[in-house]
Amino acid sequence: MTILSDELKNYVHDMGRKASEASKALALTLTASKNDALRAAAAMLRTEKNKILAANELDISLAEEKGRNAAFIDRLKLTDERIEGIADAVEQVADLPDPVGRKLATFERPNGLRIERVAVPIGVIGMIFESRPNVAADAAALCLKSGNAVVLRSGSEGFHSAGAIVSCMKRGIASHGLPADAIQIIDTQDRVAVKHMLKCQEYIDLIIPRGGKGLVKLVTEEASVPTLQHLDGICHTYIHKEADMDKAVVVAKNAKMRRTGICGATESLVIDEAIAPTILPRLLDAMPDCEFRGDIQSQKIDSRVLPATDEDWGTEYLDAILSVKLVPTIADAITYVDRYSSKHTDAIITENPTAADAFMTAVDSAVVMHNTSTQFSDGGEFGMGAEIGIATGKMHARGPVGLEQLTTFKYKVHGSGQIRS
Repeated sequence: MTILSDELKNYVHDMGRKASEASKALALTLTASKNDALRAAAAMLRTEKNKILAANELDISLAEEKGRNAAFIDRLKLTDERIEGIADAVEQVADLPDPVGRKLATFERPNGLRIERVAVPIGVIGMIFESRPNVAADAAALCLKSGNAVVLRSGSEGFHSAGAIVSCMKRGIASHGLPADAIQIIDTQDRVAVKHMLKCQEYIDLIIPRGGKGLVKLVTEEASVPTLQHLDGICHTYIHKEADMDKAVVVAKNAKMRRTGICGATESLVIDEAIAPTILPRLLDAMPDCEFRGDIQSQKIDSRVLPATDEDWGTEYLDAILSVKLVPTIADAITYVDRYSSKHTDAIITENPTAADAFMTAVDSAVVMHNTSTQFSDGGEFGMGAEIGIATGKMHARGPVGLEQLTTFKYKVHGSGQIRS
């Protein structure tokens, strides 16, 4: 849809107003009604599968015309199996406990006042995301279950796919009496719409951006609405000198190659110099389709390692490319990871529990791991159902953002006529 620039602000604010009205109804909606609506939305996704696939084919065709790489196309592509996975994820959210109304604390004051801290919805969530169309369904389901309305804004590459998914979910929830305006998507690719979302503090309570550095920069510079940032995933796997070699090779390969285009994929290997001559060739053998870019030391060990540039140490490749850095001590590994990590997920492979604890304590990332793949950094794998993103900041929520993280709280104070002197 094309909207004249002088109308775009009104268009976005009108969506926010409708979402705000819908959020008030959702706050009073019973858990069973939310669950039934989500299951109806999942059923609609399956029923309208062919329409979603047709929209996705258009997005893929346009992305290929732009010369997008294979990893990008994989993130964008939908199949019968992936749509089934999207619908399953929506149903899994329906099966999760309702986070709204939880009593987080109760206490009584000496004057007899009884005080409760209770979980409540945030209100209206503005979700800005880029190429993965499944994010539209995950975000919509999580927001609905947590009592929030959501205004979605897809990147241009997944624009048609996300629109088709949202259309299905709106019809599904409306068929069970919930307000269709609880799930909305901005129907224009004009980037100015994002700026209007970021300034819509009258109606939008929280913005969650999920994308690359360009989006994050825009949000940081322009937002008046509070934000919960999902930054890029520059994730590290550090192989300590006391690592089990076989385990390290298997875990590192999975962390990089299982799916190269997700934010939890390892982008940089950090290896202790003491074991590098032994393990680096094994890693190269295990990942023949991956391009290794390393420092001078690693190049001397194996000629298959290409020279790294300064830019490589801080790059989220989202492709079959790894940077390799050799370090003399765990302290050097921690310093290196803290310098170049995006604070998403970082891991250590070691059989030494003291070293593991030191790394996991010192590295200042949302998720730190020991002897496992960074690709487990995912709300579903954490038992949270679908996730709306991985929060890399430190305020309100950190790590996978699921249902509980999409609530805030209020205090309910019960008295019996007390007055303050």
